[in-house]
Amino acid sequence: MQFPTEVLRVLTDPRTVIRNDQVGVPFEIDRPVYEAMNKVLKEMGGAWDGRKAVRAHVFPYRIEEFMRQCLAANDYPSKYEQGWFPTPPNLVVQICDLAGICAGMTVLEPSAGSGAMTGEIARRGGVVDAFEVDSRRVEVLREQGDARRVVHGDFLEADPLDYAEPFDRVVMNPPFANGLDHIKHAIGFMSEDAILVSIMSQGLMWWSDKATVEFREMVDEVGGDIQELPDDSFAVCGTGIRTCLLFLPGYPGGPLRTHEWHMRQPRQLDLFAAA
Repeated sequence: MQFPTEVLRVLTDPRTVIRNDQVGVPFEIDRPVYEAMNKVLKEMGGAWDGRKAVRAHVFPYRIEEFMRQCLAANDYPSKYEQGWFPTPPNLVVQICDLAGICAGMTVLEPSAGSGAMTGEIARRGGVVDAFEVDSRRVEVLREQGDARRVVHGDFLEADPLDYAEPFDRVVMNPPFANGLDHIKHAIGFMSEDAILVSIMSQGLMWWSDKATVEFREMVDEVGGDIQELPDDSFAVCGTGIRTCLLFLPGYPGGPLRTHEWHMRQPRQLDLFAAA
C-alpha cells in the first residue's frame, strides 16, 4: 500500500527518529495527520507507547531497515494483505554467498523490489538486470543505479529469447502466491552451468500437487537443495511467514529448460517443418 502524502512527509522528516524497534516523532503534527500515521504504523504491526521515557510507536521486531526500504519505495505491506516484503539484509548476504556471486558475473533479479539484493550484487561486482512490476519501486531502482537494466513489467511475461546471452546467476525473492511459477520461468534465463537461488514459501518442501512434486524431483536430479529457513527470517518485515531457500544448479546436458534449451527449440521446429 502507498503511504498517504502527509504521512510520508512526516516519516521522512529528518527530525523523525526511526531506530531499532521504534518510530518516534518528536515534533508537533496536526491531529488528522497523526491519526493517519497511527493507522499506517498499526497496520505495519506497531503500537503506541505513551510512557514518558518512550513516546513512540513500538514494534515487535526491528523496524529500522525495513521502514527505510518502505519509505524509499513509498510502499508498505499492511496486515490486511500479503504484499511486498523486502529481503532482510542477513538473508541477502546468505543468498549471494550461496549463489557464489563475484565480479563480472551476469545476474538476474526477477522481483527486485526496492533493491535489497541488487545493491549487494553490485557491491560484489556483479552485473545485474532487474525486473519489477511496481512503477514506484522501478523509479527507486533506477535512481539507485546498481542495475545495468531495470525492466518495468511482469516477469512472467518476459521472453528468454529476447536476451541474446543467458545469465550466470539468478537470485530471487518472488511473490509467495505464485513463487514456483516465477522460479520455473527464471530457469529459462539461466546458462547451462548457472546457479539459481530463491526464497520460497516453505510449502515447496511438502506440497503434494503434481507440479510441486515433479519440481522437487528435478531439484534432486540436478543435485540441488531446499533448505528450511528459521521461522523468524522475515520478522524484521513484520511477518512470520515460513520460508525456505532453494539452491538449483545447472549443468550442460541437464534436465533444466535453460536459455540454451529455449534457443534450440526454433531449430528443432524448423527441422520438423522441413521434414
